[in-house]
Amino acid sequence: MGDKPSFYEKLGLGQLHRVMQFAAPYKSRVIISIILAIVLAVMSPVRPYLIQLTINDYVRDGQAPDVQQTLINVVIWITVIQIGLLLLESGLRFYFSFLTAWLGQTVVKDLRVKVYGKILSLNLRQFDRTPIGTLTTRTINDIESVNNIFSEGLIPIIADLLSIVAVLVYMFMTDWQLTLISLAPFPFLILATYFFKESVNRSFIQVRNAVARLNAFVQEHLTGIAVVQAFSVEEKESAKFREINKDHRDANIRAIFAYSVFFPIVEIVLAVGVGLMVWWAGTAAFNLQGPEAQELLGKMMSFYLCLNLLFRPLRVIADKFNVLQMGMVASERIFKVLDNDDYIKDTGHVVPEQSKGKVEFRNVSFAYEEGHYVLKNISFKAEPGETVAIVGHTGSGKTSIISLMNRLYEIQEGEILIDDINIKDYKLDALRRTIGVVLQDVFLFSGSVMDNITLFDSKITREQVMEAAKMIDMHDFIMQLPGGYDYNVMERGGTLSLGQRQLISFIRAILYNPSILILDEATSSIDTESEILIQKAIDQLIKGRTSVVIAHRLSTIRKANKIIVLDKGEIRETGTHDELLAMKGFYYNLHQMQFEKKKPVGAR
Repeated sequence: MGDKPSFYEKLGLGQLHRVMQFAAPYKSRVIISIILAIVLAVMSPVRPYLIQLTINDYVRDGQAPDVQQTLINVVIWITVIQIGLLLLESGLRFYFSFLTAWLGQTVVKDLRVKVYGKILSLNLRQFDRTPIGTLTTRTINDIESVNNIFSEGLIPIIADLLSIVAVLVYMFMTDWQLTLISLAPFPFLILATYFFKESVNRSFIQVRNAVARLNAFVQEHLTGIAVVQAFSVEEKESAKFREINKDHRDANIRAIFAYSVFFPIVEIVLAVGVGLMVWWAGTAAFNLQGPEAQELLGKMMSFYLCLNLLFRPLRVIADKFNVLQMGMVASERIFKVLDNDDYIKDTGHVVPEQSKGKVEFRNVSFAYEEGHYVLKNISFKAEPGETVAIVGHTGSGKTSIISLMNRLYEIQEGEILIDDINIKDYKLDALRRTIGVVLQDVFLFSGSVMDNITLFDSKITREQVMEAAKMIDMHDFIMQLPGGYDYNVMERGGTLSLGQRQLISFIRAILYNPSILILDEATSSIDTESEILIQKAIDQLIKGRTSVVIAHRLSTIRKANKIIVLDKGEIRETGTHDELLAMKGFYYNLHQMQFEKKKPVGAR
């Protein structure tokens, strides 16, 4: 059985309550904004009342000159008071709008940090399944919609409703018959508001979905622009983009159409209400004389202002409800990210001062998708200082093994140990500091060479970086770049060759002085000159370190202490280079294919 629903969930307000919890640290400002909403609501009917009072009690014909002068002075003072009230109300409304907008932006700031932090901790399989553009939409666009819950949604709606109630109470207390006549067309407005809200809500949902598709499409195709251009499919991809963009435009136009219909209806209803009021008052005026006629005139002027005050929030309240609803839809998507429990649990406590570098896999089985195992019962050891090479055909599970060592994914069966301690018992950052990784596809961030080596860690000095580069003979290579260590590599290292990016990743790895080094196809995509340089660097890097090397080029692993041959997620052979060749099995076949170009021999 699940947890019992809370009080707010029973009322259907669970989502809203959760959003409001992010405003809890700013409770005082929320309270102030609600107080301001109440004050502004109370002030709404004051000016119509003063207009009625002025006309009924102080605008008279046939008074003596001295009395007229006194009345004029009173009218002047009432006018001054009205101007003062108008200025005060404008100031309070300004502060109210600023405060709600401040709340929205502050909550957005906190929420965005929380969501981004959660995304960073998610299991990598989430990124395998979810387009990056969709997560970008969650972090940027959807969270911005939550801002509208505060700046244009919940609290402004409360303020508008209070203002409507205050004005209605004043009107009924003044003349209930005139009020009912004036509000006779009001049911039509309620009906129009309902249809407007539903229409715009559907359109906004379609707009949000279209924005998510646009972001995902643009992000994916800009990242893969080289492939698009290389295969000359620009026009086909542009056609796809135009179709998605057309859906986005159409959804917005449907919303615009609803606005274009609704606002004139509001104006018509207001005009009809005013017309009915004038008709009724004009009819009644024929039967009234003297002070009673004067009083009716005051009511008419007061009610005209009240109707404007009443319909002003009604014009936008349906829109604000839609903004609130869209904010809630966006928050639901955001909370799905925050509630995602598919992340690496950092519950370990071991923080070794210095790791020896012993690695052991014990009966490890792993699947990206439940039931489809890519690794099956993998067991091997790498003693401290040993170099273990893993080879096999594409898709055999080589990269999966190294992804599991630093817990980028969680295994389903078995255990992985470093220095005879299960990796789940290590603090996650301590585990990953122990392991240095040089990947096949090196990712560089926008910024300088220095920033990409230090990963923006200000604690690492330039001297330390230069010393690490000199250790593997790469300092001169960097100094040949324009600007040296300050050279801007641009996004994804686009201004550098594959070999140059690979060299930078080596310095990055050596700088953190790991006990265990992982080399994933480190020389698979580079030229011969860079390979020679990198091979020298590898020889320097692996000294005194446990190394796990994955390579298609078997020439780079001849000196490995142990070679593990994978096939379809299982270990087929283990031994040194010479031992495996003597077996004439899987490894022998790979060797023949690469070096002797002979027809592969069937595996035993």
